[in-house]
Amino acid sequence: MTDHSEPTATPDADEPTGRIVLLTTSHRVAPGVLSWPAWQILHAADRVLCADPGHPQLPYLREAGIEVVFESPDAHALVEACAGGRTVVVLPGGEGDRRLTDGLARLAGSGRVSMPDLELLPGSYDLPGARLLDLVQVMDRVRRECPWTSRQTHRGLAKYAIEEAYELVEAIEDGDREELREELGDVLLQVVFHARIAEEHEDPDEAFSIDDVAGALVTKLIHRHPHVFGDAKAETPEDVSAHWQRTKAVEKRRESVTDGIPVGQPGLALAAKLAGRARTGGVAVELPRGEGIGYELLELAARAEAAGIDPETALRAAARAYRDAIRAAEGLAEPGE
Repeated sequence: MTDHSEPTATPDADEPTGRIVLLTTSHRVAPGVLSWPAWQILHAADRVLCADPGHPQLPYLREAGIEVVFESPDAHALVEACAGGRTVVVLPGGEGDRRLTDGLARLAGSGRVSMPDLELLPGSYDLPGARLLDLVQVMDRVRRECPWTSRQTHRGLAKYAIEEAYELVEAIEDGDREELREELGDVLLQVVFHARIAEEHEDPDEAFSIDDVAGALVTKLIHRHPHVFGDAKAETPEDVSAHWQRTKAVEKRRESVTDGIPVGQPGLALAAKLAGRARTGGVAVELPRGEGIGYELLELAARAEAAGIDPETALRAAARAYRDAIRAAEGLAEPGE
């Protein structure tokens, strides 16, 4: 009995077997923006096939004079279409075509078919950060369709920003890389979430988007790094910090070195930040003296900052050691073990 599931005829060894090119594109790159090798193969191909009449590249291919045939051939038909040395380009959909690629793999592995050359040609590439585009699209849909997300406000979300920031710090201190990646994502979610809400502001002049947020940040980074993007010189981290502070003072039109310091942050961090601003700003001022633990902590925080130590981080490290000692006294293992 003859098995008709695969071609049984083997072409003459001298007959060229042709070429199959699977041309992939990224939905994160604007349609029509293809690499030069992609345009070359599209123009040179004997046939260009696409199963999806709504493929985003089609209008641009038509504009370039490339004829596209709407077919979804199986592996056998595609191999036969290449007979005689013809080149066939296939435009898979966004999810690819597993049926076709699996079928070609089976034929190639059977050893009974003279296979055309198979090539996977990326027509467009994702640049670093391309998945951020996916994040913006997903956030937009969730904001529109989720009953909880659609009702959130800047004020209502504020507490989550603080919580996620602390969880990120904990992941950094624990040295857990998997947790670090996840917590960075949670912090990023807060940024994208707030930016999406900001698009809906009732005053169009005060509305802004994630692109406005990113654009302002890019401008700030370039402006505050003239030693990277300009002709300024900065030989040490201290030089960079001094220039950063001077630039911020001009940008914000600040009268005092203390302007812009959030007083709602933890006490040790606030004290260290004030001491650092006074020191780098060249403001000669004595620490206030008084009775009580608060003034003692203020002095400790200032000393730590002058020594290049973050007192908040140092205290958390000591507190974590204290927590572990308590658990050990209780006969319990350290957290995470």
